[in-house]
Amino acid sequence: MDAVVSFTNQSQGRDRIFRTTQYACALSTYLLRDNPDRKDLVAKLKSLETTMSAGRKLFRLGNTINSIEAAKRTMQLSDRVLCLCLTAANMTRALYFVCDNALWARNVGLIRNMDKERWSLNASRCYFISLVMNLTRDVYVILQLMSQKARDRRFRQKMDTHLNGNPEVADVVVPQLDAFLFLLLESLRSHPAVALDTLKNICDLFIPLDKLGIYKSNAGVVGFCGLMSSVIGIVTLAQPKLKIKP
Repeated sequence: MDAVVSFTNQSQGRDRIFRTTQYACALSTYLLRDNPDRKDLVAKLKSLETTMSAGRKLFRLGNTINSIEAAKRTMQLSDRVLCLCLTAANMTRALYFVCDNALWARNVGLIRNMDKERWSLNASRCYFISLVMNLTRDVYVILQLMSQKARDRRFRQKMDTHLNGNPEVADVVVPQLDAFLFLLLESLRSHPAVALDTLKNICDLFIPLDKLGIYKSNAGVVGFCGLMSSVIGIVTLAQPKLKIKP
């Protein structure tokens, strides 16, 4: 119970709960859209989804400053690739929050003369770039882990045993590809924080891709991916050891 109270007392924890509820409603609405007996439920789910979205925008009012401060910290990283990726991700995320805050002000009537659609697209563009940079960081870290694994003598022996112990695999799979996949999966399995962050960013990527029209999916895919990434966000926030660093 103490852990639950501590989690919900955090602004990020409340945002994660709101986000999970929002995308769960979006997915449920999509799944029930053709059921005539569930029209009232669908209407309530849509209303709840809108309420959760509005609540999240209120929670994010101070996140622009947090992202700028995060960018200042990542600029001090000695690894140039990580420095570039994370600083760019944090700065574009800060721009995303600026657009998001402006949209919130427009929705509550604080700003009147504003092109809502244009600002929404700009927010999606910034969010997309931020996710791409975070995914680039993930790929870079994964390649480093794979390189370390490949140099480990015990792991090479384990991989040789795997390849030699499954001769039927060679008949249907290129041995080099099987070795690469084995190395990749073992690297991710030994570093769950990297695996979770990569999966979360991939799921999140479908949201701006659909919004920008780069890869059109549907409300069901967006709802499912948003729900998956939200659940991962809750897990990594509740278990800091599962959060990728830096």
